[in-house]
Amino acid sequence: MKLTKALVLCSTAMFGGAGLAHAADLPVKARAIDYVKTCSLYGAGFYYIPGTDTCIKLGGYLRVQTGLATNALYDAANSGAAGAQNRLRNYYSTGSREDLTIDTRTQTDYGLVRTFFDAVFTWNSGGYAGAGQTAVNGSTAYSGATVAGGTLGVYYAFIQFAGLTIGKAQSQYSAPWANYPGNNFERPAGGGGWDPVNQFTYTADFGQGISVSFSAQDQVQHDTTNIWNVSAATAAGLATGAYGGNDIAGTASPDFIAMLRVDQAWGLFQTALAAHDNHAAYYGVDETSGHPSDKWGWAGQLALSIKNIPTGPGDTINLTGVYTSGASRYNFQDYMSTSYAMYGGTGLAGAYQSIGLGGLSDAVFVAGSGQELTTTYGFRGGYTHNWDPRWATSIYGAWAAVRYNNTAKGYICGAFLATLALSSGAAGCDPDFNYSVVGLTTGWTPVKNLTFSADLAYSMLDQKYAGGSTVTLPVQSGIAKPGAVYKLKDQNSLTLLLRAQRNW
Repeated sequence: MKLTKALVLCSTAMFGGAGLAHAADLPVKARAIDYVKTCSLYGAGFYYIPGTDTCIKLGGYLRVQTGLATNALYDAANSGAAGAQNRLRNYYSTGSREDLTIDTRTQTDYGLVRTFFDAVFTWNSGGYAGAGQTAVNGSTAYSGATVAGGTLGVYYAFIQFAGLTIGKAQSQYSAPWANYPGNNFERPAGGGGWDPVNQFTYTADFGQGISVSFSAQDQVQHDTTNIWNVSAATAAGLATGAYGGNDIAGTASPDFIAMLRVDQAWGLFQTALAAHDNHAAYYGVDETSGHPSDKWGWAGQLALSIKNIPTGPGDTINLTGVYTSGASRYNFQDYMSTSYAMYGGTGLAGAYQSIGLGGLSDAVFVAGSGQELTTTYGFRGGYTHNWDPRWATSIYGAWAAVRYNNTAKGYICGAFLATLALSSGAAGCDPDFNYSVVGLTTGWTPVKNLTFSADLAYSMLDQKYAGGSTVTLPVQSGIAKPGAVYKLKDQNSLTLLLRAQRNW
């Protein structure tokens, strides 16, 4: 009996100890998981960042495209190897892109705080050009991304708070559709462009879709074309439409913009004014040579969008008109060329080929003179018709003029006569030009957020040099053009862009 009792007690102690051991091994109770929750305050696609009151939305697209008869995908064959129209031009160019957007929003005691970021990873095919003056054997060199290369681009990066927009955002000068009035891919002149720019903006919202914005924005690259020192003109530069040395100094002032917008159910009306400081560098190679004084230019734009038109649901008409003086980028937006050299055939005896030349600037000067501001004006428009939920077609067009005053023409024509032997002399020299485009875009969306589209564009350069005038151009090894006599003549370009895009 004593032995049995001892065994029972021993077994109890053993099992009890084992139970305590297992109890000690049990994990501590985990904290509740903070699941991602839908944020319905700002529309579809927003979620709360776990543990915060900030909502976030991720988005973007993947795009693949091919451009025919252009080296630049989005632009006409109006300069460089594309404008040369010879074996160095690309008969097609390709590109692929992934876009990523990050939109965050937080309600605070001072109102909504928003940040927005948009970056793209892009690969575009390049092209071949002559290897240089020493390449007497006709060799060429490739310029463009490597097979596994590409570029990173930052489109948007801004903060919005209490009416302020700070950072890289679309210019307040531009209409919402910017240079795409008809869902087009071609980027025509005729008003402000889409490309975002660093800015400090205050917007007052009066309700009923009426708002006013005042903005200071960075003019570097986005708002400057050329300030030509014509005294530095060379034969090689003039042959490409560059009417002098590009003599721009460092930044002195941002551009200032005022904008009024009325955005309602019937459509949109917007008017905008911009002030642009032309800040030139020096007349000569060093600061002792002196410099011209700054000269302020300006630009004005009217924009109109008409919705709910009787041709069909979702159909729209977008129109923009612009006038600039010393601020040409507000007409020829910053995706466009600033010098044009387009080659073609000729029936003129003694001329090798024909060429259309055009040069865009904000101002021109010569050593010892002041700046002469360049005037431009133009318009663009587009009409979009939705055939059904899957098919849509747009027609669009734009026309823009560049005009130099008599003093500026004297500077430029003096350079032409001295270096390119303009056959008609000063009387036939006129660097003014018009640039226009008409196009047709059609898109097919077989499933939501997947669109296949095509954009056919016809661009025209209307130069104003006297009919039958010729110039003698130097050898241009980069585009394989010989030193010869060329007839000055209007030119054109027909391009086609095919695109597939999946938004997400």
